[in-house]
Amino acid sequence: MHGTVDGFSYGLVTPVVAYLMACLGGALGLRCTTRALLVAQSWRPGWLALGSAAIGSGIWTMHFIAMIGFTVDGAPIHYDKPMTYASLGVAIVMVGVGIFIVGYRGATGTAVFTGGTITGLGIASMHYLGMAGMHFSGTFEYNTLTVAASVAIAMAAATAALWAAGQVRGFLWSVGASLVMGLAVTGMHYTGMAALSVHLHAGEPTAGDSPAALLAPMLVGPLAFLCLAGAVVVFDPLMVAGGPDRTPAEHKPGVPAHTPARRPSRRPGLRDRRQVTHGGSRAPQNR
Repeated sequence: MHGTVDGFSYGLVTPVVAYLMACLGGALGLRCTTRALLVAQSWRPGWLALGSAAIGSGIWTMHFIAMIGFTVDGAPIHYDKPMTYASLGVAIVMVGVGIFIVGYRGATGTAVFTGGTITGLGIASMHYLGMAGMHFSGTFEYNTLTVAASVAIAMAAATAALWAAGQVRGFLWSVGASLVMGLAVTGMHYTGMAALSVHLHAGEPTAGDSPAALLAPMLVGPLAFLCLAGAVVVFDPLMVAGGPDRTPAEHKPGVPAHTPARRPSRRPGLRDRRQVTHGGSRAPQNR
């Protein structure tokens, strides 16, 4: 039996909040990535890891806030917690791979394409693994072409975001990039949901807890982490103000930091001072 699906049971509330969470995670992650390109090599892994976790948590939170508005008429939905949290781990790890590639190789064409492809596949994997963690009295079926379109959107969004992070521009640049990234990631989510159709099993229970009651406790941890990452950004002056438009060569990925050799200074027109001895001769005075 074909099931009736409603992805907007709370109206526009869940899509708008989901979009804002995707933008928040993207903004924090992009600022951390940009910050990593401006610091010494020893600090770079920490900033890149924080950026990876922020983007991954933002995307995951976006997905499940959107899923609060998803219902199947006559079929209560349950979530497998290990698989649901595994989708969060997949998102963070694969986003991290893409960010670390750009963080250490720079925003070159090959690095951005490779990192964006891996990150986009991570976003799509998170989405469909999270969907696989949903249990109800029926089965999901997907339209192959629409699924492929959702994966392509995720890869394009990730590539554009990593390119923006590698430009090392100001705070407003990252905010604009995060708005575009949030729109693309949210669009990827709802494109993937458009590929979905539901077939119900007859004679199964039709009552259960609401999606909000099931998902809200699982969202507490990632939301708390995003708040913590936001505090790091707020209390780091360079993160908020942004770095210079052009990164010094010794700070760019792949270029070792160096200290310029100090040249002896000599004031122009200054002659060597000489000291007069008792015998009337002059000798240089060393200083």
